[in-house]
Amino acid sequence: MAGILKKPFIRKQQEAVVEADRYIDLGELTFEGEGEEGEYTMVKVAEIYRYEDVPKLLNEVYDGNVLIIDYSPISNDQVALKKVVEELKMVARDTGGDVAGIGKNLLMIVPYGMKISRQKIKGTF
Repeated sequence: MAGILKKPFIRKQQEAVVEADRYIDLGELTFEGEGEEGEYTMVKVAEIYRYEDVPKLLNEVYDGNVLIIDYSPISNDQVALKKVVEELKMVARDTGGDVAGIGKNLLMIVPYGMKISRQKIKGTF
């Protein structure tokens, strides 16, 4: 009788091992070059408080990153806002990128090889 109980127990144990082999934990997978610094285009969110903050932001674009800039703190200062927008347009031209307003107080600037669509994708009501 011990032989009868042992055989089904072993079979279930083997099936469990087979089931575990059929699933891949995607969190454990890595690919060549993955995780190395500087390999990715990053999307970064920034706030601008004054015109003097612009050079720090532009370095991110020159490094190939995408910036979403919240200009709410300077939205009432039309002179500073105009200077910031002109500077961003100049960098977009220099880098072959693009710049556009994407919200009430948001600007987006992308580097070379990327363009910003001016058409909104709208959901249904």
